[in-house]
Amino acid sequence: MIVVGLNLWVVMSTRDRIASSPLTCESREVGIVFGTSHGLVGGGRNPHYQARLDTAAQLYRLHRVSNLLLSGDNRTRYYNEPMTMWRDLRDRNVPQQFMTLDYAGFSTFDTLVRAHKVFGVDQAVLVTQPWHLPRALFIADVLGLDAVGCPAVSERRPAGLRLMLREWLARAATVGDLYLWGRKPRFLGPAERLPTPVLPAVPAVSGS
Repeated sequence: MIVVGLNLWVVMSTRDRIASSPLTCESREVGIVFGTSHGLVGGGRNPHYQARLDTAAQLYRLHRVSNLLLSGDNRTRYYNEPMTMWRDLRDRNVPQQFMTLDYAGFSTFDTLVRAHKVFGVDQAVLVTQPWHLPRALFIADVLGLDAVGCPAVSERRPAGLRLMLREWLARAATVGDLYLWGRKPRFLGPAERLPTPVLPAVPAVSGS
């Protein structure tokens, strides 16, 4: 019952800030894209990864963000989530000056703490799957980061029972991390400044 209650708290306190689709996402200066493996264990591309990048690229094309903070795990020289995202977003025609790489986003918590404390982000659009957004937004709230959620829908691989069970447990653990155990990020490091590229003006639509 405790896990259920904590999940309800996380979901109910954040649901009003999750858009229904990328087309309805709010505009913010920074879009935070959470890293994940680009491939599946059994082979093939990870549709959750693909959906996050497709959504991030769409936010750029719609002029909803002026910088994409790509945050992920860089545990070895052969595994580099931020660089992989950067390359694949380049292939989606996102210019490199609109992207910043965070190599120490080892978890959702680490990504958001570093975005706020290292990169100085105060407002952001969070780009990840709908089932992940409540936990990410809940963490952002406690950190004092003004965030909204933009859902990356993985149409070819919906969240299964095992994934949802893991997320339920992660939400409950997150409440403990934030309010009981005083969790700290694995690596914080010195402050860095995000570039502020100027987005092209959106042409006005004249009435008929």
